[in-house]
Amino acid sequence: MASNQTLIDIENLTISLDNGQRLVKNLSFKIGHERVALVGESGSGKSLTAKTLMGLLPNACHVTADKLEMLETPLLNLSQKQWGQLRGRKVAMVLQDPKYALNPARTIGMQIEEPLVLHQKMSRKARIEKVEAMMIAVGLPNPEKLRHSYPHQLSGGMGQRVMLAIALINDPELLIADEPTSALDHEMRDQVLELIFSLVKERNMGLLLISHDLQQVADYSERVLVMYQGQLVDELKASELAHSTHPYTQTLWSCQPHIDKRGAPLPVLDRDVLEKRYGTA
Repeated sequence: MASNQTLIDIENLTISLDNGQRLVKNLSFKIGHERVALVGESGSGKSLTAKTLMGLLPNACHVTADKLEMLETPLLNLSQKQWGQLRGRKVAMVLQDPKYALNPARTIGMQIEEPLVLHQKMSRKARIEKVEAMMIAVGLPNPEKLRHSYPHQLSGGMGQRVMLAIALINDPELLIADEPTSALDHEMRDQVLELIFSLVKERNMGLLLISHDLQQVADYSERVLVMYQGQLVDELKASELAHSTHPYTQTLWSCQPHIDKRGAPLPVLDRDVLEKRYGTA
């Protein structure tokens, strides 16, 4: 597959409620085989965008777009069967908290194996071998024993590694990670992100990382898309975040805690100016 293939192609995506309120407004961007972060504060529309790409929006939300394609597949009119063929096979998603995403009544091995059962014709022995190899790849110890464990027996970091194993077991071309480390402590957060990015790079995948942490973005992504109240307001290389001229990006970046800022007031965003600029007042 060509490394310059467009994996996500969105033009003028709008997500609205039944009452006409627009939650995402005329959003447009493209992603190839690269690591791209979609950032913004809570309520900016970034997770709604990710759920749209996976066909997981609630029925109360309505989608329009001039173009909405993933892996060259138009998404607006896919049937449930077609979504089933796309999700978990060509594109996968990692969610925020394994406590809620993993099934407490099924073993770890069964949950990692399930995408193989749904999407590939393999013998039981071959599936078990691939499950254990994938568990090793994501840093889970003693897979032969661990695959018989249940989610409540795992730490948060191990649970997140299980979710990553489920997402990658079918060798997808694109990974969408929605705040994948928000439930972890700082040290474990870095370990899981390092693992995600190393596996994405090793497998030549595309990555869309949903995050509110600009420092993570700067360290691990190549390109950054910044959303504010449903709109894309800034787009730049991750290495240029500290030098962004956009007031919203500047404020998010400047609000990072640092020992040198102890006792000093953090910058305050003038939302009136932004809301007049982007029509959200």
